[in-house]
Amino acid sequence: MRRSVALGWWRIGPAAVTALTAGAILVGRWEAIGASHPAYLITLFTVIAVSVVVGLTGVYERSSASPPVEPPRPRRRRWRVAIRVGALVGLAALLGTLLYLRPLPASSVAVRAMAGDSQVTVTDSSTRIVLRPTGSPRATGLVFFPGALVDPRAYVPNLIPLAAAGYRVVVVKAPFNIALLDRGAAGAVMDANPDITTWAVGGHSLGGVAAASAAGGGDARITGLLLWASYPNGSIASRSGLDVTSVSGSEDGLATPAKIEASADDLPADTEFVVVEGATHAYFGDYGTQSGDGTATISRADAQDQIQAASLALLERLDAGS
Repeated sequence: MRRSVALGWWRIGPAAVTALTAGAILVGRWEAIGASHPAYLITLFTVIAVSVVVGLTGVYERSSASPPVEPPRPRRRRWRVAIRVGALVGLAALLGTLLYLRPLPASSVAVRAMAGDSQVTVTDSSTRIVLRPTGSPRATGLVFFPGALVDPRAYVPNLIPLAAAGYRVVVVKAPFNIALLDRGAAGAVMDANPDITTWAVGGHSLGGVAAASAAGGGDARITGLLLWASYPNGSIASRSGLDVTSVSGSEDGLATPAKIEASADDLPADTEFVVVEGATHAYFGDYGTQSGDGTATISRADAQDQIQAASLALLERLDAGS
C-alpha cells in the first residue's frame, strides 16, 4: 500500500468523525449554547474548522499518492502504530469532553421570562444576564452563579421576583457553564455596578460553591451568601459579618440532605437553613429533569415559591442593615 494513501485515510476518518460530532452538538443544543458564555461555541467552531483542514489535507494526500515504497522497518512500524493509537485516544478524550460540556437547555418558561415584564427589565449579553427593577431600586444586589452545565437562562424565572422587589440581580455566564472557571466574576460585576453598595453572592449547586468561595474571599462589599442546593468546598465559618441562607430540597438526589447537614460546620453558626419539603435539585432552575436527581413530591411552582421567599428574606435583611 502506498504510504501517502494510508496517511490520507488516517486523517480523513478521524477528522470526519470529529467534525460531525461537533456539528451534531451545535445543532442539538444550538439555542442553549448560543445563550451561554461564548467559550464553548468558539471551541466547537474551532474544532470543526481544524477537522475540515485536516480532512482536506488527507484528501490531498490520497489524490497525490507517491510511488510504492518499501515496507517500514518493524521498529518504525511500532512507533507509527503507537502514535496513531495515542492520537485516537486523545481524540476520544476530546470528543468525550465536548459531549460532556453540552448545556442542559432552559425550559420554554425560562426563555419567555427573558423578555422581562412591567416590573423587571432583562438585559442579556455574552457574559451576563442583568435583571433590573423598573421601579425604585434598592442599594442591595445579588450576583448569581448558575449550576454546572446549565443554560444560565434557566434561573431567570426564579430570580425575577427578587428583581421585582427592587434588587438588581446579575446572573454570571461562566466559560463552559462551569462557575469555578470564573472565580473573579463577582468582583467584576460589583465593579461594573458601583451604585449598588451592598451585595450578596449566590448560586445553585456548583454555582453555590463558586459563590461561597467569593464570599469567603474577604471582599467587604459582600455581606450575604445565598446557597441553592449547595454547600462550600471549604470552611468559611470564620467569615465575620456574613449573613448566609442555605435553601435545599428534601428530595434532592445530588446535594442530598445528608451532604447539606454534613457541611453545616463549614458555614457561620447563625446560618439559616431552609428545607423545601418535596423539592428536588432541578427545581432550583427551569431546565427540566437532571440525571441522578430524586423524585419530587411537590409541584415546581410551590417549591419555587418557597425558594424565592427564603431568598428574598435574605436580601431584605441585608438591605435593612445597609
